[in-house]
Amino acid sequence: MKAASSFSAEFLPGRAVEKRLFLRVWQRNCPIIGHVLILALDTSSPSGSLAVLRDQNVVGSVSSWAQELHSARAFFHVESLLRELSLRLDSFDLFSVAAGPGSFTGLRVGLAAMKGWAEVYQKPIAAVSGLEAVAIQSSAASSRTGLLVPVLDARRGQIYFGFYRRVNADAQDRLALEGEERVATPEEFAQELQVRRSQEPVIVTPAPELIRAALSRLETTGTPAGSIRADEVSPILAPHIGRLGYFLAQRGELANALTLDANYIRRSDAEVHRKEPSGS
Repeated sequence: MKAASSFSAEFLPGRAVEKRLFLRVWQRNCPIIGHVLILALDTSSPSGSLAVLRDQNVVGSVSSWAQELHSARAFFHVESLLRELSLRLDSFDLFSVAAGPGSFTGLRVGLAAMKGWAEVYQKPIAAVSGLEAVAIQSSAASSRTGLLVPVLDARRGQIYFGFYRRVNADAQDRLALEGEERVATPEEFAQELQVRRSQEPVIVTPAPELIRAALSRLETTGTPAGSIRADEVSPILAPHIGRLGYFLAQRGELANALTLDANYIRRSDAEVHRKEPSGS
């Protein structure tokens, strides 16, 4: 199947994008203060995407919907976008990547690329949750009341979700995860919503069809589906991965090539179907 791609690039007047902003090496857990050039990558979902940001501002981005493997298109997109913006990989001060949850193969591709670049160019990595990148897109993310519930497709008839709430910490407003991100069936998800319905949950997802079964289940318990707000947001996560990475850098919450790890949430198919050793 031929890939369907979209590309956009925005040039900032009066400022050369290719100009190096920093020449020093940033140490892990050392807050980055000042202007930062960021390369953000999402290979966790079918809508893989790449973005270049200066601080929180998107300079250029590319996304793709295709059946081909992430490894077959990700590096082509990197080369194309950097060429369009007259940048090189050593131009960046920070690499930001979706660290999960999501496709096992996709996550491995993205994290392996980031680890390699971070090692070669001695730059830090911001590991960002794909669910948080979904949640932050909701208009309700700016509110201090209510609960944000981002949802992504986990395949196998399951969904990934988490509960996020806006907090003020370290003089900075941000989203905080309550508990852990999880994987569940729509029925199990509906039960969680039922327990938390008094907290005014707002479901946030790029695929509303994922939650229809859960909302139908709620109606059978006497909770009108229309009483729970559902926001549809973009499946293109790289720009938001970059912005969240910038906030992590400001707080010094960064990784490097050795410490970066994926948040798979559940075991891979190989682990699920692996046979136990005989005699165990």
